[in-house]
Order: sequence, then structure tokens, then C-alpha cells
Amino acid sequence: MTTIRDLQDRGRALRKNVPRRNHGIWVPDPSRSDPILLLQEQDKNRLKHLLPIKYGRMLESPFTFMRGSAVVMASDLATTPVTGLQVQLCGDAHLLNFGIFATPERKLVFDINDFDETYPGPWEWDLKRLAASAVVAGRENGFEDDVNRKLAMVVSRYYRRAMVRFAQSAFLDVWYYNVEVEKVLEVFEKSSRKAGKSAQKVVKKARESTWEHAIEKLTEVVDGRRRIRNDPPLLARLSEILPEERKAEMTEQYVKKLYQDFVNTLPEERHHLVSHFRISDGALRVGGIGSIGTRCIIFLLEGTEKDEALILQLKEAGPSVLELYVEKKDYASQARRVVVGQKLMQAASDIFLGWIEDPATGIQYYWRQLKDMKGSFDVNSLDEAGLETYLKVCSVCLARAHARTGDAASISGYIGKSDTFCEAVTDFAVAYADQTERDYQALKEAVKSGRITAEKGI
Repeated sequence: MTTIRDLQDRGRALRKNVPRRNHGIWVPDPSRSDPILLLQEQDKNRLKHLLPIKYGRMLESPFTFMRGSAVVMASDLATTPVTGLQVQLCGDAHLLNFGIFATPERKLVFDINDFDETYPGPWEWDLKRLAASAVVAGRENGFEDDVNRKLAMVVSRYYRRAMVRFAQSAFLDVWYYNVEVEKVLEVFEKSSRKAGKSAQKVVKKARESTWEHAIEKLTEVVDGRRRIRNDPPLLARLSEILPEERKAEMTEQYVKKLYQDFVNTLPEERHHLVSHFRISDGALRVGGIGSIGTRCIIFLLEGTEKDEALILQLKEAGPSVLELYVEKKDYASQARRVVVGQKLMQAASDIFLGWIEDPATGIQYYWRQLKDMKGSFDVNSLDEAGLETYLKVCSVCLARAHARTGDAASISGYIGKSDTFCEAVTDFAVAYADQTERDYQALKEAVKSGRITAEKGI
């Protein structure tokens, strides 16, 4: 029988071929792909009229650029050394893709919350993206270089510490482990008074961000009927923007078929719940940065009881940015890939998480509840102690997700007890933050030259 020590020894043995210090090297290859071309290639199948909004948001700062350019960093990470140990990757593990949400049992937890790019691959890639984003965010907050380096060290050290713990835990305990908000509040309050207040504010807002709040904010009653508010370009009712031929296709029977296809991807015990609702309105919604231009639709669903309603989101799923650089896996559907990856990595997932393929267009969508007690931290408002604490929690969640889907003992054996690996990841994070700033300048030049169109302030 293979023991934990055997697996840790296996990890340590990997250092011979991939020395830990090598992870600190980032020198762009002369043949490095043009980051602007990579972004434009990703845009080819997106809604062209929304792309200027995406680039306008990316132009705000190097940090917003980083949020919108996972495709660029994926290309770069593919040139870096890896151990060969595989996990289910988030694929876009920057520090704002973590947050608070409610479990099916209505408990608030903190976890990874974006899986558009999820795919099996080298565990180092997620960790390096999180560490690099920590440095970029720290610079945006005006922190000194030594502080930003410390933030990256916090990421790798807490990942290491958590991975050791998960390696020594029963696998079922790893699977059940979650980070409840009470624990998050506790560690924030210990770090600094300001950080504690920031965390309390986020949790309070999450508790108030219920489905009832979403209905109140996003819908209105017109002539006795509830419908989604029209606020283009960020929220545009389908009845207002679809071409006539597409409207003709979207008959009541067609919409019912889409809904039933979604229902069929849910566990059978959920069928009774969702059959209680029917789709009554829809709108195209713009949110975030990196996914702008992909089709994101919200549907208003009304129940059989008066004033009972729900909003579900359909989000287009395209190929993962990692797909070109890892061994291919047959998911049958890109939307199913997102759903499977999310359920593998998260401690608890949305009960409405499902997927469909639109038979008229071939576009694949995953479904989820739009707002369900979700909350995110404004990292730009956090002080040094607050951001450090936030990154500690993110790193534990990332390690837990990797431990659920990979070999925690071998990973912890490779990392070891010293700071050799952590220092290397920190070196990489600082160097890649510099690269991000250069790429950000390249985007500014592309906009200035007319190569890219950007619309700010939306």
C-alpha cells in the first residue's frame, strides 16, 4: 500500500528534473506571442459591439488589464517549468476570482467563484497567477516593493502550509472542508481593525444580496406584468435587441425546450423544484471584464405563486484558455466542462448549475443563479494587513481545490519545508507583474494607434 511518505518522496524526487528555483525564472522568449493578437484571436466569436467596453475596462490599470487577459498569461505559463503533477485548474486564479456565496444549506462560505477557464493541468499555473495578481494589486494600492514581495510570499507559503495539512488529512475530510465566513471574519478582525470592518461590510452585503434583492433591482412591473429592466448596453431586453428572424425562432415552444434541456442536466431531485418556474423574460447582460463580448443572458423565471420569481443566468462557454497547452480531455461540451470543473473544485456549488447547447446556433451555455448571497472584496480599499489576510484565505481555498483533484502529498513533498519554492514563486510573481505592466502599455499603444477600439466609463 502506498503511504503518504511514499507520495511525498515521489514529489521530492521531481526536484531532480525540475529544481524548485527554476520556478522563479521569467524571461519572455523572443518568439513570445503578441499579447494584443492573443486578445484579438479570443474576440473572434464574441459580440463585436461589446468589445470596446471590455477594452475600456482593461485600460483602467495594469490590474484590470490582468483580469481581462487570462489568455495572455496562459500562453506565457505554458513556457514555464512544471513538475508534471496535474490538478483541476481554475485557469484564471487571480485574486478577484474568489468571494463569498451561499451553499445549498444557506451557509455563507468563501471560495473560488469563477471557472470559465477550468481545465486539468499543472498545479503551478494557478498558484503563479494568484501570486502575480497579488503583486499587481499591491502596486495599484500604492504599496512599497518589499510589501508587494511579501504578499506574493504569503500566497505561496499559505498554499504550502494548507497543502501539507490536506496531504495529512483523510480524503473525505479534504472533500468536506470549506471556509465559512465566520472564520473569515475572525482572521480579518485579528489582522487589523480596518480589515475587520471591511470584511464585516462584505459579509453584510452578501447576506442582503438575495434572490428577492435581485428581483427588486433588475426587474419592474409594467402593465401588471413583471419584466427585466431595459438599461442598454449593460442590460438589454432580448425583445428590444434581437433581429426579427431570431425573434421568430424564439417561440414559446423553443424556449421551453431550452429550459427542459437545462433541467435534464440537473440531479433528478432538482427537477421538481425547477418545474415550479417558467421563463417569462430575458435580457443580454454585461458584467466583469474578461468575459465581455461572450453571450451572457439572464432569464426571469416566475413561479406558480403570486410574486414568486427567480433570475437565472446563462453564460456562453467557449474553449478554455488552457486548452492549447495541456492534454485534451473530452467534456462533450464546453459548458459541461465549466460545470464539472466547478463541482470538482468548490466545496459547495449552486443548485441550479447546469448546461445546454442552443440548437439554433450551436452556442453552449452554462446556467446558474445570478445572485444568491454573493459578495466580493474591494481589494483596492484594503490596507496591507487586510490584503495579506485576504490572500491567505484565497491560498487556502486554492490548495483545497487542488488537493481535492490532485495528489496533495506529492505536491507538498515537492514544495518541501523550506522557502526555496516560495521564494521562486515570489521572484516569478514580481517579474510577471513587470510583464503585465509592459503588456498594459502595449494595449494603450494599440488603442492609441486604432488597432483596438476602447470605450471608457461603461
